This record gives sequence, structure tokens and C-alpha cells, in this order.
Amino acid sequence: MHSVEHSPLGKSSQYTDTYAPALLYPIPRATKWAELGLTRENLPYVGVDIWNCYELSWLTQKGKPVVAVAQFSIPADSPHIIESKSFKLYLNSLNQTRFDHADAVRDVLIKDLSSAAGAAVGVSIESLQNVAIAGFGAAPGFCIDELDVEIDQYNHPDAARLLCSPGRVVKETLHSHLLRSNCPVTGQPDWGSVVIDYEGAQLDREALLAYVVSFRQHADFHEQCVERIFIDLKTLLQPAYLTVYARYVRRGGLDINPYRSTAAIAPEVARLARQ
Repeated sequence: MHSVEHSPLGKSSQYTDTYAPALLYPIPRATKWAELGLTRENLPYVGVDIWNCYELSWLTQKGKPVVAVAQFSIPADSPHIIESKSFKLYLNSLNQTRFDHADAVRDVLIKDLSSAAGAAVGVSIESLQNVAIAGFGAAPGFCIDELDVEIDQYNHPDAARLLCSPGRVVKETLHSHLLRSNCPVTGQPDWGSVVIDYEGAQLDREALLAYVVSFRQHADFHEQCVERIFIDLKTLLQPAYLTVYARYVRRGGLDINPYRSTAAIAPEVARLARQ
């Protein structure tokens, strides 16, 4: 079984520009699910991990380089995540590989990524022109970042800090750009924005902000941070509806955007300003 400790993260790597699907390094989700009391059979959410790749390139059959932006959608219930450095190394291996057209590249990506994740992965490839036209979006709802709160906890997200008003049921969307967590292997910071959309007992916004900031020195992958937030909020609120969606800043030409929800609704995919 692949473990985080044996992944390419934090190690010197030999870069190759010749197609090499074996570079992909899957990591089981089950270990982190178990920490939250979850198994693949009892996940309390549906969702997807949306990866955007800004450094996709290959050659035409005449040897001319092509550049594009790709989006990968990995189901949240797939048995594996794909370790991000291995993902980058794999994508780089396409750089000197010749393809007939973009659809052929897409077919290869679907095959290899689905095999690594253990579930069907969606892939779209866009021209730079189309990406430029799409532009940036804004996080929906009320931003809690300007609230005047005193914070002294940064290295362990504590669900006990979350508060709500059981007698006041609301339907609202909140967001914060102050999410920061850290790679569990390298310690590198991962910066992101988180959106919380719910219907249930009203959250104490100051307590929520302190909770989000408590991830600041916490070590975990993007996907597990979002799942922890989802579980902690669901346990507190017992909501009629809950969505937690984070959009992380890119690293190594990739950004990761985990989405977890009680409802099977496709997430907004507009890039935020830091992406």
C-alpha cells in the first residue's frame, strides 16, 4: 500500500519529459477517513476534488509545442488521492510526447488518472483564450475576515470552539480567505479560501473565524482539511443542508479545490483572485 512517507514529496526527483504514467503516486483516503470515524461506505457527503493545471504541454505530430489549461475532477469517494508532486512529475512527462490532437491527450489523462484514483476522473482541456475570457470570480456570501476576534490557537483545529444558536435557524453562506494549512510531509504552507453554505442553527461567526484560523499550523492535505471542517460543522449543526468548499492557491502549477456537500450540486468553478 502506498504511504505518504514513501511519496516523492520532500525528496529530490529526476524530471522526465517522456510519457511515464508510473510516476503517479496514489495515497489511500481510508487512513484519514478513519481519523474522522468514516469509511468509504458511510461517507456523510458527496463531492469532488477539482484540480486545475496551468502547466500542461505536449507536442503535435510535427513536433510543435502546445500549451493549455486542464481541469481534473476526482470523486470524493475515490479510494485514493493522487499525491501532488507525483501529479506534477507525471504531467511534465507529457512535455516531449507527441499527440494527434488535444482529445488524444485528454483520453490518456482520463485513463491514467482514473487508474491511479481508483474511480472515473473527469478531464477537460481549455485553450488559454477561453481561460482568459472566463476571468476570476468572487467567493459567495458574507466574508467573516474583518470580524474583531482574539485568537490564540493555530496548530490544532478544535471543534469545541465552534458555537451556534440552536433556537435560530438560518440559511446563509459565509466565507473566509484566512485558511492556511501545511503539507504533512514538507511543512510548506497551503493558502486557501473556504466557503461554508448551510441551512441550520446559526453559526457564531467570530467562533467560526477562530476555528478556520486554527488550521494555520495544522499539517494535513487539502482534502482532509475540508473533510474535517465538514464533519465538525455537521456534528455541531445537524443541518438540513451543508456545503464546505475550499479553493487553494496553486503550487507547482496545480491548485486543488475540494468540495464536500450533503447535496449533489455541482460546485462553482470560477477561479478566485489568488488563483
